[in-house]
Amino acid sequence: MSGSGVELTHRAKAMLKAVAAGRAQMSCSCEPDLFIDGFACCDQITAHALAHSGFLRPAVEGGRGRVTAELTEAGRVALEVTVAA
Repeated sequence: MSGSGVELTHRAKAMLKAVAAGRAQMSCSCEPDLFIDGFACCDQITAHALAHSGFLRPAVEGGRGRVTAELTEAGRVALEVTVAA
């Protein structure tokens, strides 16, 4: 699940859409957990993979605790490909 050209699962795409909609937060840690609408995401393995693969990141550089999550350029491209398909 790294970089462009990799097919994302429906769940991963839904997680990216939630981030794009401003509904997600993530923890600032080496294994960043994702929270959607204030609740812990049910698939933290995918959340970790999306973060480590560069699809999403904390919106606050050097933040602590939970911060707003944002899409990276790779995340935006992944969603554009999803919409076009």
